[in-house]
This record gives sequence, structure tokens and C-alpha cells, in this order.
Amino acid sequence: MADDDELVVPDDLSSLFAPVDEDPSVALVVTPVAVAAPLAAACALAGVDVDVVPSSSGAIAVLREPANATEGAAAVSKLLRATPVVLLERREGNVRAVRWAGGEAGEEVPSGLLLANGPGVLEDLLLGSVEPSELEGVVTSVGMSRWKATRLLAASARKR
Repeated sequence: MADDDELVVPDDLSSLFAPVDEDPSVALVVTPVAVAAPLAAACALAGVDVDVVPSSSGAIAVLREPANATEGAAAVSKLLRATPVVLLERREGNVRAVRWAGGEAGEEVPSGLLLANGPGVLEDLLLGSVEPSELEGVVTSVGMSRWKATRLLAASARKR
């Protein structure tokens, strides 16, 4: 083996993980909300720009500005009050999942377990292999008026 072909093993594993202060390239808020429209409406009222993707296990809010992931997760978890949600972020190949409830970050969740047990669309969105606009049933909070958002929420409350 030539000197140029030597395998270099780092002294620590820190180079394998993205820096904590690096902005995520993808941020998703995984919720148990059954229907996309009410979640998009609530996000519109809270000023959170998301595309809400319906899935078999609950609506997934894809944040338009991944750099604002913590603010988005806090807002969504406040909207859903006691119902916990999970913020899933991708940074340079590193995936991190944190449980949120009532606007507060909680414990970290094993992201591999979440992806293994979640719907297939979750992994597709996280990896960027599909855009929310390409999926059926997506509802966006962007451009939704307060009036329309209020009507959507009222209509979903009546259906319960």
C-alpha cells in the first residue's frame, strides 16, 4: 500500500457529526393530527410557514424555513397544547429528533426508531427525495388568510 493510500482514523468521532450551531437543511414537525387542513390553519394563525403533508400516522408540518425549526416546533406544540410533537431535523447527514410539548423542548428521541416506525413519506421528506408540493393532499399555511384559517378550524371542530 502506498503512503497516499493510507487510511486515516480520527482521534475522536466529532468530525462525523454536524455542528450544533449549523442550521438544519430540513425541519419537520411530526404530529398526531389526523387531517392536514386544520394543522395548516393553526400554523397560519400562528405565523408559521409550513406545508402540511397528510400521512397514515398523522400530519407532518414541513417548515419552509428550516433555520427557524425551534420556533416552528415551539409554535406547533403550543397550538396542540398537551399533545406532544416531534421536531425532526437533518443537518449534513446527521438526523436529530426532539419531543416538544406545550412550547417546550423535551428529551431527544432515537431518530432511527422514529423513521423505522413512521410512514414512508417521512423518510422521503427528510432525505429531500420528494418535495411536499409533489404529494397529494398537501395544505400550505403560506398565504392563508386569518378568515380562511378560522373557518377551517371551526369546520374541523364541528366534525369532531
